[in-house]
Amino acid sequence: MLGVLGDLVEDVVVWLREPLQQATDTDVEIHRVRGGSAANVAAFAGCPTRFLGSVGADFAGDALVAELSSHGVDVRVQRRGRTGTIVVLIDERGERAMLPDRGASVLLDDVEPSWTDGLAHLHVPAYSFAGGAVRDAAIAAVGRVRAEGGSVSLDASSTGMLRHHGVDRFLDLVAELEPDLLLANAAEAELLGLRDAELPKTTAVVKNGPDPTAVLAPGAAPHHVPVAPVEEVRDLTGAGDAFAAGFLTALLEGAPVETCCTNGHAFAARVLNAPGATMRPA
Repeated sequence: MLGVLGDLVEDVVVWLREPLQQATDTDVEIHRVRGGSAANVAAFAGCPTRFLGSVGADFAGDALVAELSSHGVDVRVQRRGRTGTIVVLIDERGERAMLPDRGASVLLDDVEPSWTDGLAHLHVPAYSFAGGAVRDAAIAAVGRVRAEGGSVSLDASSTGMLRHHGVDRFLDLVAELEPDLLLANAAEAELLGLRDAELPKTTAVVKNGPDPTAVLAPGAAPHHVPVAPVEEVRDLTGAGDAFAAGFLTALLEGAPVETCCTNGHAFAARVLNAPGATMRPA
């Protein structure tokens, strides 16, 4: 079983139909959808999946738990505080600006041992290491899954978050946790210096939008996996999470890394013209 630890929040996705106008109205289209990088991966995954997190003791939290459960996810959450919200502004090219208020997501603590029982792999977006009680909970969960023989992946998540958290601090954490995989987009990889980083036990998978994905395995030459063309891109929200879901689904089926990347590309393509982190049918 795949485990995913992190945020479950409401995304308010604002599609701009024109450039943002200051001090007056702007023509937009607004969608409210489930969000949170970890929750998105769990919802998109094509294998048995368990979500571990914290969500508000409120109506929004009830709705999000129900929505995530509707995807067949085994949802394990602590209920406290208020549910987080992320306002996502999408320009006419599909690029995002995100205004996060993570709310209860940072309050996860003392993950029950039963929550990690039976997990073959645990995936943790880096947002969970950025502060709050969830940081210690995530580190403990990684250690527990490791001790039980499971594998681990991290996602670099966001250049803004990495700068706030501290690039060196995050790299120190990666060196400490020694994840099997570190997923990043090109901007995150450049910020972290992944092409030159010494990560003897970690394979970095670097996404480059429509350009080939780079696989940087310890002691091996970089390997590049091409990306099939996508006809229309309206909203990049959730594309990285969909890639992670497709990659990890194939990984748990025993596929080689090239097949994992190709499956990740196929999953990501299905969210690029949908509002927020929602996936079109295959």
